Amino acid sequence: MLEFFDYECLRIIWWAILGFLLIGFAVMDGFDLGVGILLPFVAKTDEERRVVLNTVGPVWEGNQVWFILGGGAIFAAWPHVYAVSFSGFYFAMLLVLLALILRPVGFDYRSKIQNKTWRQTWDYCLFVSGLVPSLVFGVAIGNVLQGVPFSFDEFMVINNQIGFFSLFSPFALLCGIVSVTMLTTHGATFLAIKTEGEILKRVQKFLTIFPPITIILFAIGGLLLGKIDGYKLLSFAGTLADSNPLAKEVTRVAGGWFDNYSKYQWMLLAPALGFLGQISVLLFTRFKHFGKAFIASAISIVGIISTVGLTLFPFILPSSLDPNSSLIIWDSSSSYRALFVMLIATIIFMPLILFYTSWVFRVLKGKVTEKDIKKDSKFLY
Repeated sequence: MLEFFDYECLRIIWWAILGFLLIGFAVMDGFDLGVGILLPFVAKTDEERRVVLNTVGPVWEGNQVWFILGGGAIFAAWPHVYAVSFSGFYFAMLLVLLALILRPVGFDYRSKIQNKTWRQTWDYCLFVSGLVPSLVFGVAIGNVLQGVPFSFDEFMVINNQIGFFSLFSPFALLCGIVSVTMLTTHGATFLAIKTEGEILKRVQKFLTIFPPITIILFAIGGLLLGKIDGYKLLSFAGTLADSNPLAKEVTRVAGGWFDNYSKYQWMLLAPALGFLGQISVLLFTRFKHFGKAFIASAISIVGIISTVGLTLFPFILPSSLDPNSSLIIWDSSSSYRALFVMLIATIIFMPLILFYTSWVFRVLKGKVTEKDIKKDSKFLY
């Protein structure tokens, strides 16, 4: 096969693609989750809640493509990461999937029966379907930063000692709450674009509450990160032609996660974007520039998630049980051929996905009103 990239470069490209897909999921599906979280609080009457639901009604299914792409990329490009994380976080992922299952059922059945109890029950199911994934995804990131208890034996058999309740440590919960407040802010900016009247007034109140909370919690997380043992790659005895997680030496160092920022100061741009994005949301909300607030929220998400990726680099999944079993970019990927073929497919299809997504949002632009709900009551959620 003609090699346009060397194996090392191709692995870095796929590390960047994985980050892009995770950010795409948080930005695109994140506002759906945020809208679900806000549903019981910004909409008081049945008509108002139908307005809120129909702001995301035409796009939420398409936005979940990013979730599928992210999971598929981990499976195909980083098989060791997939094997460890999806087996170790099995019950957490099951909880997320059960919550996500509530979303399509809630959307489809919520307005089928004109009964107050029936509709309120599904409203709270939609709230859960937004809150639980937002929280668990953040908790998972917190656990990755602390190190996950797994190891490999000489036959590459995984020894997984990840317990469900042990995932919810104080630091991991803090990361989970940051995720919830970040995505709730994102959902609120979207609702501010798509609604009016009393709903918009309530949304604006939330847009003055959640960005400051996100800023404070993100800053606290950064301070606590300095107290957590980071991971440092001491040596790598493997070759770039294989993926052997045991061919390296890794140690844990207090405050080690800050090493990348001291070596490459340009990386500080990532947390700066996280803070500045949330501050900009506050400013744009004050002057009622809600479209710009949504963009600022998206930029903040890019900054916060990029901060995690750059902090971990070159680690993808550190091991607290056996640091030498930690998975890094150079020893946990698929073969060169697999990565190259998938890269070609990505180059072809990703622009199509981006074009189609932008076209859909352009066609569906405009506010959703109670008048729209009454006019097409039988055909809307």
